[in-house]
Amino acid sequence: MSEPHRPAAPAAHPRFKALFQSFDDLADGTRGAARLAALRAELARLGLDGYVIPRADPHQNEYVPECEERLAFLTGFTGSAGLLVVLAEAAALFVDGRYTLQAPAQVDTGAFEVVPLAQTSPEKWIETHLPKGASLGFDAWRTTLDGRDKLAAAVAAAGGILVAVETDPLAPVWTDRPPPPHGAVRMLDLAIAGEETGAKLRRVRETLGAAKVDGLLVSDPHAAAWLFNIRGADVAHTPLPLAWSIVPAEGVPLLFLERTKLPGAVRDALEAVAHLHPVSHLDDGLAAFSRGRRMRIDQATCPVRLAGLIEKAGGTVDKGADPIALLKASKNPAEIAGMRAAHLRDGVALARFLAWFRDRAAAGGLTEIDAVEALETFRRECGELTDVSFPTIAGAGPNGAIVHYRVTRSTNREIRPGELFLLDSGAQYPDGTTDITRTLAVGAPTPQMRAHYTLVLKGHLAIARAVFPKGVAGAQLDPFARQYLWAAGLDFDHGTGHGVGAGLSVHEGPARISKLGHVPLAEGMILSNEPGYYREGDYGIRIENLVLVEPREVEGAEKPCLGFSTLTLVPYERALINLALIDPAERAQIDAYHLQVREALTPFLEGAARDYVVSACQVL
Repeated sequence: MSEPHRPAAPAAHPRFKALFQSFDDLADGTRGAARLAALRAELARLGLDGYVIPRADPHQNEYVPECEERLAFLTGFTGSAGLLVVLAEAAALFVDGRYTLQAPAQVDTGAFEVVPLAQTSPEKWIETHLPKGASLGFDAWRTTLDGRDKLAAAVAAAGGILVAVETDPLAPVWTDRPPPPHGAVRMLDLAIAGEETGAKLRRVRETLGAAKVDGLLVSDPHAAAWLFNIRGADVAHTPLPLAWSIVPAEGVPLLFLERTKLPGAVRDALEAVAHLHPVSHLDDGLAAFSRGRRMRIDQATCPVRLAGLIEKAGGTVDKGADPIALLKASKNPAEIAGMRAAHLRDGVALARFLAWFRDRAAAGGLTEIDAVEALETFRRECGELTDVSFPTIAGAGPNGAIVHYRVTRSTNREIRPGELFLLDSGAQYPDGTTDITRTLAVGAPTPQMRAHYTLVLKGHLAIARAVFPKGVAGAQLDPFARQYLWAAGLDFDHGTGHGVGAGLSVHEGPARISKLGHVPLAEGMILSNEPGYYREGDYGIRIENLVLVEPREVEGAEKPCLGFSTLTLVPYERALINLALIDPAERAQIDAYHLQVREALTPFLEGAARDYVVSACQVL
């Protein structure tokens, strides 16, 4: 396990800089009405009465290249999830609970109606708004089979016609669209990957044999990256190469990836385990392989366009889950060691940042951008930082209530005494990915702030100490995090936890801790534990650690049991803990975690950072 780098002492007034994230406005919502009018004109030319635009690329990635930010271009909305339905007389943007405050602030609400998914679904809206006999187009490259089927039912109920569209109606409107990404691909060191591609292929083929299919279409680039032990640079903050693959039940897999992205040694290594083809050959390659064969496709990521191609070629589509997703989610010992090393490195950086923040915030004049730049700099100084794992969420006061707030120069706010500061950040290191949230008090917090923070903390602790039988899914654990908020008539409108990749995406399936998390948790999975509470116009609270699913020995247990080991090494905010609201067991749990943090970090710290950790980790 590599240790954190010990940098030279920083200057008295260090100049901080963000190299991996910008503070520019990524989209212009003021031009939404004009762009919507241009799109409607193009739809009319194509003979369509409406069109559905998901916030997706052909791989269904959550984080997409700039050239795929279609919702941001059209509406100004920059969230990571959303769906727009455009009709001749109405346009509705559907967002989940993370974006109910952000979306109306970014889009022209005179042109686009922002509809929370908690209020109604896109399908229900289509049923009541699509005129009878009207044609509704959908993007065959960016819509999955599941998505198509839901749209088909809604359009049928409205008496309309659903039309698959393979050309992009936005193309004539988006004339300055960025080019497709062309990031270089690198091989992942076996010491970090922990398993060779050949061994991974054997495990994948076992699942294909059990499913009685002849091959697997890998449409998720994360799955291809894991299978072939490669990383890339096609998506911001995620070391992902955009690739497709066909894995036969017997024989050599096909990997569709631009050869110009491959340095010579990488090309040689991949040609030893796969037949390489450019992405432009995907149609022909998939059609030729599928003929007369039964092909497993992932109904959550495979575009309608490719499923249709398989059937047109004489193949049979087997709809199910990509088995690689579940294999990838359970980390092997090398991946776990890498994640632990990444979190130790990250904990040291956070300790140095928090010591600095305590001093600077008290003096006044500190802004959200200042904090983001400082944190990224402290991470770089610890060595081995390759990127942030997502744009840092740094919300002061009311901005903290915007769940996925991204600070820009136009929204940048001073961090003022008497407010809370929500800081959600993550890092990409060669051996692992981190994601950590702390809510910080600036000056003296109010009793209400302390009460709300403590209720969130109690739910966070309940997840951390949970012990459960094998087979339990995240949906069954989600209420553990909400119970104390519920008892006070409060809640939060996002999941409690998401999966996290090992040196891949900070958001990884298929398991999650949420109301919709129906995949059983398994040993080796890494998930976030991040309950929150958001008081609109005032403050936001979220506490997040990453946890590893491990076996638990339970005396007298009749079934094998699992529990969580916490990877994140950062103290909680003592000033916000109301000791009257926690019980002795919770107090002991906090003290035990703080002892773990102190013992792990202090050997790598000195001066103010060491003093901060020692003070923050004192017994309650």
